Amino acid sequence: MGQGTVNRLEIALAAIDAANAHDPDTTEGQPAAQLYGQRMSAELSRLFPDASAPLQIAARGQHIERWIMKRQEFPEGRAGYLEWRTELAKHHAKRVGEIMLQAGYDRADAERAGRMIRKEGIKRDPEVQALEDVICFTFLKWYFAPFAPTQDPAKLERIVVKTARKMSAQGRARVLDEFDLPETLAAAFRPRA
Repeated sequence: MGQGTVNRLEIALAAIDAANAHDPDTTEGQPAAQLYGQRMSAELSRLFPDASAPLQIAARGQHIERWIMKRQEFPEGRAGYLEWRTELAKHHAKRVGEIMLQAGYDRADAERAGRMIRKEGIKRDPEVQALEDVICFTFLKWYFAPFAPTQDPAKLERIVVKTARKMSAQGRARVLDEFDLPETLAAAFRPRA
């Protein structure tokens, strides 16, 4: 099928899925990055049904080829962790941009998706914030339950507090409506005085 038959959004999403199909982690029965991207798209569609094409592509490609840059390749500690996350975000943005250009999007749209993936303008740019809310919902819905028992309770509470801080007020309110969190964790999502 050519671009006339399949629109460029479908082409871009399919290319991201194809790239993520190479993830060697198939713990949940399909490549982890591919499954994560599909879950991100489902949450985006549910939370922001009118999302722009760059936001839809950024959500699907937010972890594109995440497995190729391993945490162990970076220094230990918080500084090494942050460096790893920054380099991953740059890689994800670059790959998504390449895919968008190949699918027929212009450079401005590709750069827009890249800024979202790199989280440039969080709390100031509504689409960057929407992506962050979707990331947090996807984590809470699909990854929190298996992750929580692996963490010290105090550390887990700090992670939840950081997650809540990244979200919009509307996103935090929806979390309280949609998730049955223990009070110690739910408190992080309550409005601040």
